[in-house]
Amino acid sequence: MLKIKDGFKGERSLIIPKMIIDYMEQDPYCQLLYLTDIGYYPKARHHFRERNEPIPQYIFIYCSEGKGWYKYGNSRHEIGPNQYFVLPAGEPHSYGSDPKNPWSIYWFHFNGSVAARNAEGLQVPHTAEPSATSRISDRLSLFEEMLFTLKSGYNRENLHYAHSILHHFFGSIRYVDVFRRANSGNKEPSNDNICHVAVHYMKENIEKHLTLSQLAEFTGYTPNHFASLFRKSIGHAPLSYFNLLKMQAAANMLDNTEMKVNQIAAKLGYDDTGYFTRIFTKIMGSSPTTYRQLTRG
Repeated sequence: MLKIKDGFKGERSLIIPKMIIDYMEQDPYCQLLYLTDIGYYPKARHHFRERNEPIPQYIFIYCSEGKGWYKYGNSRHEIGPNQYFVLPAGEPHSYGSDPKNPWSIYWFHFNGSVAARNAEGLQVPHTAEPSATSRISDRLSLFEEMLFTLKSGYNRENLHYAHSILHHFFGSIRYVDVFRRANSGNKEPSNDNICHVAVHYMKENIEKHLTLSQLAEFTGYTPNHFASLFRKSIGHAPLSYFNLLKMQAAANMLDNTEMKVNQIAAKLGYDDTGYFTRIFTKIMGSSPTTYRQLTRG
């Protein structure tokens, strides 16, 4: 049985043609580790897959928010925010979104001569919680770069570059401590500067809805005390600054991707595209569509 709702609002996905997969299987570089499918499903209510006939690819799924589950063999696991797993190739499996709190997932199918090595140990849920030194947003940027590059075309340079990123992506998971230390382009936020730590936490959760209480709890302060410290240091109320960061991210996507406005809104955690447009217009001075037209001349 194979079942899936026909599309999710704001979704993006790509199925690589068989001719290109055949090429990658013979290419000395791509044959090590290559993608066959890749996508992002925001708030994927009713999402469900069951494959009784095994497929030859491994499946990576990262849940950014919401809940879901997966099952293979005699194992069943529950999945929540900031958790990821890999389903093994060649085994029947099923997975799905929680009906009350549907997951948002980044996913891809992969194979290659080193695929089993990269999947090793990831059949159980792993967690990547935001912290003062985490780099979740950087890792998701790698995913976006893979998707964008492959959508741009299947010439050899694009294929090699996208799959160089795929190696990097798995390296960021398998060697997470090294990945965190290797962030040489930015100084790690000082633990005694609570506002910088809070801003980092906002960036790591840019796709989610955060409350003042959640931000304060992360920093260890009461909401009122945290809000006072933040406004004094940053010059904005915490949630106003979080919205500003979201709109800066939206502007970057409008500048540098072909994502539709509803896809950008969904990626940044807005269910209502109209509400997202009003916030963007208020902060940036023009609607998302007008902004894109102006910046692209």
